Amino acid sequence: MKYLEYTPLDRINDFLSHVNLGARTIKGCLEAYSCKHTGTDKKLSFSLEHEIRDYLGKSLDTDSSSLVEYLSSGSSRKTLIYLVLTLYHMYPDYGFSAVKAHQFFTEESWDSFKEIFDTYMIEASKEWVEANEGSPLLDTLYKALDEVVKLAECEIYSYNPDSDADPFVERGAIWSFNFFFYNRKLKRLVSFHFYCLSNLVAEGFLMDELCYEEDWEIFDDMDM
Repeated sequence: MKYLEYTPLDRINDFLSHVNLGARTIKGCLEAYSCKHTGTDKKLSFSLEHEIRDYLGKSLDTDSSSLVEYLSSGSSRKTLIYLVLTLYHMYPDYGFSAVKAHQFFTEESWDSFKEIFDTYMIEASKEWVEANEGSPLLDTLYKALDEVVKLAECEIYSYNPDSDADPFVERGAIWSFNFFFYNRKLKRLVSFHFYCLSNLVAEGFLMDELCYEEDWEIFDDMDM
């Protein structure tokens, strides 16, 4: 997976790097990748493929038939491996299981993505409109994604892991969403992570850190 730079995405990323709404802050990041193996990707891909085949070989009648059916398809396995490899590139220090990750991926449509975006990003969208002379944020996002991955040809996935398997969760997170736009023909993928943080929790965490450092400074000055 090779990281790709696209100016249309950079403009949105600059805006979503920090949208302060008073008690809350909204952040987001778009990243584009080419689905061509680079560096350790081949080794990781082989390992993930082996994990899936091992699971299929040991699967029982009690296992989910839909999961077994999905993983038995070579095309589906390849898509899942690309998605998991993208997660590895985004969070290289986190270990992802292909079989477990599949449980948290859901196939979406542009309409289902739009519904979530319109609901949770409404305030950020207002800030964007004020800063960009009335141009809607969702329209700008659509054009940027379409330029990179041609949305009409895309498969869209959401990734919603439980708390134990979520490397995206930050302290003070109120909500968080992760979407992947994958064009099979272009072998190109865009990830979009957007989330909301409580500024009160974040500020409390900062105060805790400062107090902790001050306590240690006091101990350092003491003649033990």
